[in-house]
Amino acid sequence: DVQLQASGGGLVQAGGSLRLSCAAAGFTFDDYSITWFRQAPGKAREAVSCVSTDKTTYYTDSVKGRFTISRDNAKNTAYLQMNSLKPEDTAVYYCAAVRREISSNSWYHKGFLPDYYEYWGQGTQVTVSS
Repeated sequence: DVQLQASGGGLVQAGGSLRLSCAAAGFTFDDYSITWFRQAPGKAREAVSCVSTDKTTYYTDSVKGRFTISRDNAKNTAYLQMNSLKPEDTAVYYCAAVRREISSNSWYHKGFLPDYYEYWGQGTQVTVSS
């Protein structure tokens, strides 16, 4: 069975840090680009950051300089290190996978769209208090 297991969410004060993990099983992790999305109540799902199969990374503007995405193919796991958290980062965070390399061009044209992805994790809640 294909599984993406997101974990690491929690409650943190503004300025704090969290590290999210996305553990994969049931598919060849190395062949898949991984993107973290988030969805706040009443808002659309938003692409936050992507790590491509070649480990190139992309970020939405609001998290640049604060979040760092990475992957460990030996552990079939992707990570999202979130520093300097703000109340507006509060959301359910999801990881998603697609079997292709994501280039800069594809990130800005399709990679931020939820429909582009084949597999989804179940989400982990991140709450940042002010």
